[in-house]
Amino acid sequence: MSGVSYHISNLLEKMTSTDKDFRFMATNDLMLELQKDSIKLDEDSERKVVSMLLKLLEDKNGEVQNLAVKCLAPLVGKVKEPQVETMVDTLCSNMVSDKEQLRDISSMGLKTVIAELPLCSSGLTLTASVCKKITSQLIGAIAKQEDVSVQLEALDILSDMLGRLSGALVSFHSSLLSSLLPQLTSPRMAVRKRSILALGHLVPCCSPALFSQLTEHLLTELSKAPPTSVTRTYIQCLATISRQGGHRVGEHLEKLIPMVVKFTSVDDDELREHCFHAFAAFIHRCPKEMSPHVATVTQLCLKFMTFDPNYNYDDEEEEEEDSMDIEDRLDEESDDEYSDDDDMSWKVRRSSIKCLEALIHTRRDLLLSFYSSICPALLARFKEREENVRADVFAAFSTLLRQTRGGPSHHGLGAGSDPGSSQEEEPAVVMLKKQVPLIVKILHRQLKEKSIKSRLGSFCVLTELSQTVPGVLETHIPALIPGVVFSLTDKSTSSTMRIDALSFLHVLLLSHPPQAFQPHMQVLLPPVVSCVEDSFYKITSEALLVTQQLVRVMRPHERTAATAAGFDPKPFVKEVFAVTMKRLKATDIDQEVKERAISCMGHMVCHLGDHLGAELQAVLAIFLERLKNEITRLMAVRTITLIAASPIKINLSSILPETLSVLGSFLRKNQRALKLGTLSCLNALVTHHAASIKPAALEPVLSELPALVDEGDMYVSQVSISLLTCMSRACPSSLAKISSSVLPGVFRLIHSPLLQSGALAAILDFIQALVQSKSSNLGYSQLLKSLTGPFHSRPSSADCPVIHRQSYLSVARCVAALVSSCPAETPPTVAGFIQEVKNPGSPEPARHLALLCLGEVGRIGSLGGSKEVQAVILEAFTSTSEEVKTAASCALGSMAVGSLNDYLPFLLKEISSQPRRQYLLLHSLKEVISDCPASSLSPHVESIWTLLFQNCECQEEGTRNLVAECLGKLTLVKPAQLLPRLKQQLKAGSPLARSTVVTAFKFTIVDHPAAVDPLLKDGIGDFLKTLQDRDINVRRDALVMFNSAAHNKPSLIRGLLGTVLPHLYKETQIRKDLIREVEMGPFKHTVDDGLDLRKAAFECMYTLLDSCLDGLDVLQFLDHVEEGLKDHYDIRMLTFLMLARLASLCPAAVLQRLDRLVEPLKATCTTKVKAGSVKQEFEKQEELRHSAMRAVAALLAVPEVERSPSMVDFANQIRTNADMASIYQSVQGAQGGNVGATESMDMS
Repeated sequence: MSGVSYHISNLLEKMTSTDKDFRFMATNDLMLELQKDSIKLDEDSERKVVSMLLKLLEDKNGEVQNLAVKCLAPLVGKVKEPQVETMVDTLCSNMVSDKEQLRDISSMGLKTVIAELPLCSSGLTLTASVCKKITSQLIGAIAKQEDVSVQLEALDILSDMLGRLSGALVSFHSSLLSSLLPQLTSPRMAVRKRSILALGHLVPCCSPALFSQLTEHLLTELSKAPPTSVTRTYIQCLATISRQGGHRVGEHLEKLIPMVVKFTSVDDDELREHCFHAFAAFIHRCPKEMSPHVATVTQLCLKFMTFDPNYNYDDEEEEEEDSMDIEDRLDEESDDEYSDDDDMSWKVRRSSIKCLEALIHTRRDLLLSFYSSICPALLARFKEREENVRADVFAAFSTLLRQTRGGPSHHGLGAGSDPGSSQEEEPAVVMLKKQVPLIVKILHRQLKEKSIKSRLGSFCVLTELSQTVPGVLETHIPALIPGVVFSLTDKSTSSTMRIDALSFLHVLLLSHPPQAFQPHMQVLLPPVVSCVEDSFYKITSEALLVTQQLVRVMRPHERTAATAAGFDPKPFVKEVFAVTMKRLKATDIDQEVKERAISCMGHMVCHLGDHLGAELQAVLAIFLERLKNEITRLMAVRTITLIAASPIKINLSSILPETLSVLGSFLRKNQRALKLGTLSCLNALVTHHAASIKPAALEPVLSELPALVDEGDMYVSQVSISLLTCMSRACPSSLAKISSSVLPGVFRLIHSPLLQSGALAAILDFIQALVQSKSSNLGYSQLLKSLTGPFHSRPSSADCPVIHRQSYLSVARCVAALVSSCPAETPPTVAGFIQEVKNPGSPEPARHLALLCLGEVGRIGSLGGSKEVQAVILEAFTSTSEEVKTAASCALGSMAVGSLNDYLPFLLKEISSQPRRQYLLLHSLKEVISDCPASSLSPHVESIWTLLFQNCECQEEGTRNLVAECLGKLTLVKPAQLLPRLKQQLKAGSPLARSTVVTAFKFTIVDHPAAVDPLLKDGIGDFLKTLQDRDINVRRDALVMFNSAAHNKPSLIRGLLGTVLPHLYKETQIRKDLIREVEMGPFKHTVDDGLDLRKAAFECMYTLLDSCLDGLDVLQFLDHVEEGLKDHYDIRMLTFLMLARLASLCPAAVLQRLDRLVEPLKATCTTKVKAGSVKQEFEKQEELRHSAMRAVAALLAVPEVERSPSMVDFANQIRTNADMASIYQSVQGAQGGNVGATESMDMS
């Protein structure tokens, strides 16, 4: 400690030196010391250091002054509160000094101190007291009208402080507002602008009353019709507080909008510009409240986007040809040279276009009206003379295209999107297609403009258009190619321009058929090839991507009559090959260029390998080299895979042995992408080049495969087994050596509970290939024994593993595959299984498996209508084991699928005559209906339909649900006939029957496009009317059905949301008439019969967030979420999830309701369970708190959340409460430490 003090004393002594270099070095050393975390100053050293640094702020040398200011930053966190206050007092008094240099350096010092004030709970008192000191001084400085520079500095510092520490200044907000408002009428524009900035930082955290006071003041002043310069300031202030204050401006819009609209008619360009900025801010922050005013604002924007009083647009300009001769260029130059310094009309045009862009961005629901009103107007403005304004026109049109691409059918959905809506084009897309010829006609001229910005904007629009409607530019490609070539060859073109032109060309090539480009190859190829040789790596990289696509165009593999009509790629091969080869050989180039050169040459070999002649072997040798290089090996693996599968049968024999050896070594690497790429490559090589592969060459690969067949990575196992299948068919002799090491792993996988469809299908293929190739040392009987062996172990034996239910199904499928490969072995195998089931001494797992095996063998049609099998199944139904009974049910269903005429009548007869077994038999029937093709099932539909309706009012809910599932799936067999009959049953008198019918409709909705979809769309409205049914259970089933439709096929219900949502929201409310008390001995227990109904309603709401967000009024939705936050445990858990989802999907709407949402969250996080409660109560409360905290974390990640005072208070409460802080940290850790949320948590 004394050592530090001594060292600091030495530095302070040197700072008093007359030599400025000594002072500079000593101050620099002090700064380095202060930046160390370990340094601790005693009280005396603190005082001396602060005093010296404040003295150095008045140093004659500017560099020393600057260093002294930099020292203040680390010093704030190292000294105690009195010293920080001393610093602030001195800096504030210096700031109003007469010396300009001292004023400036003190202002910098104050800004530095403000930036370093702590936000954590331990430093909040220091921050608050320092802020109060600075604020009172600043308010005084702002009032000093005589010295403008002091005012400006004070306003600047105040903006910084409010921007970072507004929460600590709540007590000063009122006095700050009082001191800032008069500055809006200051004669100095700089003072007015900085006052507006400070007010913008004040509004996020000020109270609603203060915000209203500010807004009312602005309205009052504007209504007095002040001078235009002051009006400009007030409108600018309105726009700023709207941007910063967010939703709070919404309640004042009814008064504000007419006022702002009125000022657009004042003949002042800057005032109009500010008016449109204000409109854009209103639209962004309060889209819902702006709805009544959208038409007015749109009309104003459309009017003023063409406002150019000093220029006469020549109407014939559009009709001119696109010749780019010298006269045209001179004309254009003279147009551009015309510039009146006083002409500010471009600002009006630009701001109105930006306002339109805000409208397009926030109101996707008005897309169709935008296409009829805004789209033509934007297209007409593509001729705008001012370059910056034209760039904004392009940006607005690109936004319109992006909104079209992300239309209702895609919004909020994953890659699967909504399958039902993809069959018909969106109306907006249809309207866009009509405009395409005009878009191309206008942009055709722009692409040859000398203006770089115009061309960049044009390419941006065309790229968006190609991605929005792929293939739409096919007929216009001849018109676009010259513009692309011009941008690639023009000597004055910038690198960015070339990259954008290449990027557009790449998108165009990907989204349009090859034959559209073949006639233009002569023109396109030379400029692209010259770009490949460019010295700038980004241009080379982009050009290689384009070249790769051009190679595909020259000779596409998917050859149609049109492409086969005789395009000859030969003239172009040499040119493309030479430049690509040059890049492929180079080793001293960027990684991206290396990879793309490999990929491009790979495509060339794949598509044009037969044109390369002697060069081919040299290329393959380079690929082998790149395969051995750690940096390029993954791309080389993918490229060899591509070449191996080429339809032109490239001869790889020169590199095959060594390639196989290298690929074998890759299977040992701990890089999953490389491992999977290698397996795909080996698969392609073995499939297409088996004749060239010697068995010995495969040994390095074969030795690595057994280790990959493991349940640790099921997909790698699946691909490995597919490769083994391929080998057993192509090179059966090589597999014999490793069957003994691979098969144990395969059997472990079959018996694994993790085995699913993809890997299981690969195993079934492998088993069949193995038996057919006769390469294995194991015969049919040994394989069968290995599969079924574990199920014959006695449960009492110590080494008997626990067998999972999934294992039974997997083994049964494998046994069926084995049987189908050896028809001769079928009768004895089936007889063995029948004996196994009959034998009372067999272990239960063995009987269970035998039944499933009989079912799977029957499914492939190998049983026939055996009476013995039917008897065995019926006997199994009487078993005491539930597992055996379920297996018998599955088996009977599977057999009926394989031999419908033999088993279905038997099954229907049993369902009618055996009510006690009805549940099991209905399971069998469900399997038949699910798996039988419609053509086979059609003759039996009537008998099944009648039987099901006889049982649709069963008292057992499980049986009723099974009947409903069977009815739903049966309806899909003949939907046109059966769906109306199902609808008729809704009028049935019994609530149980209506409930069954509604549930049945749920099972007609599948998650992929189906022929029944139009019928469902027409009929779903009738089924949804049951949401108003008087029976609570029918309503619950209707909600479950609605949820299924919203999840699997949202297009069915989008058009009905307006009528359905009120009934849905009604079911979220707690109904006291459904709550009753039940006496349980001495205790009374409350039962809520409406809980399940409310839960189903909230589940529907959660689903709608993902699938139909565009159809929801989010603020109304939030009202019901808010109620759910105070409901039962299960519903609160759901609403916390919803809130987190809404925070990411609709942050603006959530911010509007944040103050109301915080209270229930706070209540959940702070509630404690009574001391005497049971363990489950503690666990439930803990789970609730964690779930609520996840919602809080999501809310804190919302941009501008710091504008909600109640949320900031809650964030501080979490930070200061150890219990809540630990929950928050654990939630953050589980979410991967959301940065946004963490930053927000640091706010005070």
